[in-house]
Amino acid sequence: MTGRRSVETAIDDTFTKYLTDKGKGDAGEQGAYRADAERELQRFRHWCLGRTADSANASPPESWAGVVDGDTVRFADLDTTVFSDYARYLSTAGYAAGTVLTYYAHVASWCGWAHAQGYIPRHYARESDAEDPLPENDGRRPGDQQAWEPIHRDLITQFVDRRVSEAFDALGAIGVSHTDRGDPESEAWQAKQRARFEAYQRCREQALVYVVAYTGLRGSEFLSAPKEDREGRNGIQWRDVSFADSSVTVFRKSREWKEASLPEPVIGPLRRYAEVLDVPDSWPVFTTLHRPSLASHVTERLADAGLDNDAIERVRGGAPDLIVAAEHDLDAPKPLTTDGARSIMERLWTHEALAERRNELDLSLDGDYLELHGGRRGVGEVLVRQFGYAAAARYLDNSEEQVREAYQHIEAAERADMATEAFSQTDNRVNER
Repeated sequence: MTGRRSVETAIDDTFTKYLTDKGKGDAGEQGAYRADAERELQRFRHWCLGRTADSANASPPESWAGVVDGDTVRFADLDTTVFSDYARYLSTAGYAAGTVLTYYAHVASWCGWAHAQGYIPRHYARESDAEDPLPENDGRRPGDQQAWEPIHRDLITQFVDRRVSEAFDALGAIGVSHTDRGDPESEAWQAKQRARFEAYQRCREQALVYVVAYTGLRGSEFLSAPKEDREGRNGIQWRDVSFADSSVTVFRKSREWKEASLPEPVIGPLRRYAEVLDVPDSWPVFTTLHRPSLASHVTERLADAGLDNDAIERVRGGAPDLIVAAEHDLDAPKPLTTDGARSIMERLWTHEALAERRNELDLSLDGDYLELHGGRRGVGEVLVRQFGYAAAARYLDNSEEQVREAYQHIEAAERADMATEAFSQTDNRVNER
């Protein structure tokens, strides 16, 4: 990296260059975009210097000291946490959700430009941890956002339970003689291995659904976040899971490793999934099943182990690639991504059998399928109603303030009941209704 584009560069030294590139008019000196962007970049700089009160990151708000000790903010001072804290500041500063997103987008655009120009190694502002405090980008009230309800959890868990049961029934129905066991050219053995892989797939689906439905984990905390190539955002491994303690170690948005709870409903499916295929504890809990990726992975690793092309073809012909990788002690395959998990959830929810049951119940859903964040919000709904905001905040690894904001519709309904009860004691007409 040259001196001209160094992490030691003061961020405000680049504002004019960025605004010239992005602005409109002669030399980028005019245009509403330039004016708005310049205002938001200066707001960000002033916040970094501690020149504004911040109730989200400091108590009292006036004690906010910024992210640097001196009078200069350099690119070296920026990381994902800085942008996460700034997003939290904007989100709690009293602006409408759309305004928060617009203000943050200006700063994020500059951050992306700085990354492309070589000032910083990553686009910090668009990493999931940084954007987590931002409001939903749909203009809806908190209570209108998707949150899994009990009927949703019941339907999807019953559906995946049944698919697992059917897969194990099919696996058990295939008999293999003693002489055919382990023979990759045996048709009976090949059929058994295909059925075993089918059972693994169904168990993976079941475990994913239960984790989303009951843990409240963010997708990026237990799955691979493809935009964040760093430790802690590449999916949990089996070594992170403790069945004895009903917990899993995850990398939280605070950029700290913490223990998250695995409620009782999750333990059974997760344990069954762990037992269906014996893999090293360094393997991701949720592996990719992308066929081209697995084929390339297995072929390359078997070649590294010294097998020639004919031997590799013979081994791969006897079992699906994931089973080959496990039984030949190959390196772990890639983890399932958040996008991959969304595709699985959509495929399950739109499955013909489940769609038929949904139609029978005339079930409504805010969205086209059960989304990952909807599972987390559903967990929050249950915990807030049962145990209050403070307990829900601890479980969800959020501040109580954020939980109150996200679930304010619950408190509004409780206040309405309280007011109704009060008026029923004083106004006869209320009692008559």
